[in-house]
Formats: sequence, C-alpha cells, structure tokens
Amino acid sequence: MANQNDAKIVKLGGRIDSNNAAKVEEEVMESLKGTTSAVILDMSDLEYISSAGLRVILRVKKSHPDLTIKEVNTEVYDILEMTGFTEMMTVEKAYRVVSVEGCEEIGRGANGTIYRIDQDNVVKVYNNADALADIKHEREVARLALILGIPTAISYDVVKVGESYGSVFELLNASSFSKILSTRPEKFDWCVEEYVNMLKKIHSTVVPEGKLPDMKETVLDWATFMQDYLPEDAGKKLLSLVNEVPHDNHMIHGDYHTKNLELQNDEVLLIDMDTLAVGHPIFELASMYNSFIGFSELDHEIIKKFQGFDFETGRAFWKKSLAAYLGTDNEKRITEVENKARIIGYTRLIRRSIRRKGLETPEGKKEIEYWKSELLDLLSKTDTLLFSRNELEIAAEKESLSEVLSFIEKHLDDAGCPAKAKMQISIAAEEIFINIANYAYAPEKGKASVKVEINENPRCVVITFMDGGKPFDPTKKTDPDISLSAEDREIGGLGIFMTKKMMDDVKYEYKDGKNILKIEKNI
Repeated sequence: MANQNDAKIVKLGGRIDSNNAAKVEEEVMESLKGTTSAVILDMSDLEYISSAGLRVILRVKKSHPDLTIKEVNTEVYDILEMTGFTEMMTVEKAYRVVSVEGCEEIGRGANGTIYRIDQDNVVKVYNNADALADIKHEREVARLALILGIPTAISYDVVKVGESYGSVFELLNASSFSKILSTRPEKFDWCVEEYVNMLKKIHSTVVPEGKLPDMKETVLDWATFMQDYLPEDAGKKLLSLVNEVPHDNHMIHGDYHTKNLELQNDEVLLIDMDTLAVGHPIFELASMYNSFIGFSELDHEIIKKFQGFDFETGRAFWKKSLAAYLGTDNEKRITEVENKARIIGYTRLIRRSIRRKGLETPEGKKEIEYWKSELLDLLSKTDTLLFSRNELEIAAEKESLSEVLSFIEKHLDDAGCPAKAKMQISIAAEEIFINIANYAYAPEKGKASVKVEINENPRCVVITFMDGGKPFDPTKKTDPDISLSAEDREIGGLGIFMTKKMMDDVKYEYKDGKNILKIEKNI
C-alpha cells in the first residue's frame, strides 16, 4: 500500500480467481478503511482475473467511486474492456518500455520526434510527458486522413519512452525525403514533384465539418498576441488580413516538410499527422516557408541539424516546390505568394521566440528584431493574404503566351485530361489570349488573368479569361464561310470559330469594367 498525490494505491498481483477472491477483497477493504481520498489499483503484477475478481473491483468501486486502475497488462485489459469496466472507471494500460538511445532520428515536428527503432518500425516520441490524449487524437485524425484518401501510416502500439509516451508505426525500410535529398542529390527534381503532388492531394481533400480544427483560429491567436509587439496600425492590419481569410474546409497538414514525407517500397506516405487541420493553403505555405527558410534565415546550421541538408538546398527546394504548386515559373507571381506566406511565418516565429524568452537573450533579440523588421515591411506592401493556385495574372502580350499555355497544361495534366481534349483546349486558349494581347488594350499595355477550374458531374474543364481592356464580345463575331474557295476567303476570323467548334460551351460577359470569357470542355 502507498500514497501518491493524495491517492491511496493498492497493488494487486498474481491471480484473482474463485479460490482467492474473497481473501483478496478482505485485504483490499481492510487497507482502505477510513480512506476518503481517491483510490488507485496498481495491476502491474496482475496476470489473471476471472469474474470473481471483477466482482471484487466492482465492490471497491461502489465504496470508493473515485477509483482508477493503472498499469494493466494487455490480457487483463482485454477482459476489463470486454466486460465494460473501461466505461465505468478510468483504466490505464501498462505500456512496454522502448529506448531510443542511439536510434536514427528520421522526423521532427512541433509535438514530437520520430526515431527508427529497427528495420521495420519507427516510434514517435511526444514532447508532452502526459501525451496519451495527444496520441489518441493523432490516431483518430490519421484514420480520418486515410479514409479520405491520404496515404499515411497508422500507429499500431503505444509505448513508454523515458518519461513520455510514443506511438509505434510500421515503416519497412522507409526513407524520409530529407534523407533522400541529403544523400541522393540527383533525386532533387523527383522529390519536388512527389512532394508537390502530395501537397495538392492534401489541399484538394474536403474534410467533413467539425472533424478537424480550423487553422484560421490558431493564426488569429498568433496575430492577437502580436498586438503588444507591433505598432498599432501594423497590428490592426495583421489582424484584418487574417480575419479576411475565409473559412475553408479543405485539409492542410500544418507541418509539411521533407522529414514528414516517407518513401516506402515506392509508395509515398505522409506521417506526423497530429497537426492536421482545415484552412486556406496560405497557412500551410507559411509553415513550409519556416521549415525551409524562416527558422534558419539567420543561422544556416539550424536546417542542417533539423533536415540534414544545407540552407541552399532548402531554399532551392522551397522555391521550386512553390513554383510547381502554383503552376508557374513567373518570378513575380512566386514572390508575391511567398511574401504572403512570410507574413504568417514571421508572425509565428516572433510569437514562438517571445514565449521562449527570446527577448531575454542577445541572440533572441537579434532574431526577433530581424523578423519584426521584415514583417513590418511586408505588411506595408500587402493588401490581402489570399491567392488562388488555379489563377494566373500576367501581362497581356504575345510574349506571355508560352507561360499561359504552360500554366493551363499543368492543370490539365493534374486532372488527367485526355490528350485530344488537352490539345483542343490549348488551341482555344492560344486563340483567345493572343486576341486579348493584340486588341484589348492597344495601343497601351495591360494585364489579363487566366483561371482554370476542374468541375465534376459532368467532369469538365472551365477556363476563364479576364481583362480590363475595351469591351468586346467575340462570340458575336460572324462565323467565316468555310465553304468558300481560298481565293474568296477572308484572312482571319478562324480563331473564335475554332474555339466555338472545339469547346462544349463559350460564354462572354462584360462586368465591373472587365471582359470575361469562359470556355468549357467536357473531359
């Protein structure tokens, strides 16, 4: 018998069956005489329990309602669970002990570190010593992700690691993308492609309402915290920018970097799922920026220790991944979205450092001042955090055509568009964009935007062209008489005719000072 945190502990061992249940009950009740505090039954040495033993526990529960059972082995736990005892009282399993001393670190996230404990298995060790609730949450959201089509590993066991707990996963001979990048630089482009493919898959996944936390609420907390550390106008603008981001029920990972992507037997798996949430992609990009650049901006050794590759590799990977994600090589467009991500990224970094006493050390002050200076500059030049991955704004000139077609074709490839339809859409897009470039603003210059949408039921591609040039409805242009001979045919006029013939629908409207032309093709 012992006392722990004002609780009375009673240790049970061996067997409790019909032969000795009465004697065990007598001894337990005697030890609890006069006890008014909580009672803990320690079953770490209990090997067997029959229904007679369960009746003993039930009587203890009735006389001491605040009863907890701890350190229950798997076999006894199964009996307690089967008979409903785990619903009547708190029952905690005994967990096998695992050491990670000398084990390879293959992943590190906000809430824990992942180690390879043998060829087939890894364990995620949680930072929080009281991590059982965190483990339960991660297992639940990982199952949800798997159901929604995201390839991931599901924990099959919970273990004790030092003073904390860990989740065990089977990852046979898996290698993180960080390890691949650091040991096989020739796989750089392959890693970018697979990394972005998974990112797009995550962000296209709709999560049932209420199943995952809303990342916007977390970022609003960060922005609110910053009100005491920014000039009043800048603080208000930061809050306003975050508030204007609409609720979005698409999935985001929340800690998406190359240590959390594993290659196992030619299959790419997403791990470290406890940060899953829903929200606008800008929140994800902010976390990614910090992983590859933000954390290491002033100390390039940080990324080397964390990811295993150097700062230049991290920066190159971030830039190339962002370009692939946005479907453009336009540096201005890439920088524009990057700067939006940096606003949230720096907000998080400043808050994190301040909460870790960064203002009390010279190194911390230096970091905070740098991030704050960058944040204030970005806030002065940014009017919205929103962006669309499927929309491109570009100069309305012939020289932009190749980028426009590349942007459209990347989206068509992602959608698995058939080759014939892809060619027809590209031809139609070329005809429309060249028409805008030649006539919309002539003799002045202007911009055009191109938006690609993939709709379902029926599955079709919708491409919207928009410009602020002179009003012009090409759908009203008279079709050329294609029955005439070459000598009698007029030059020109075939572009919109071909577009109308190849597309399933072509619509035009002039709204809010904009020409808006939509083409639609079933695929």
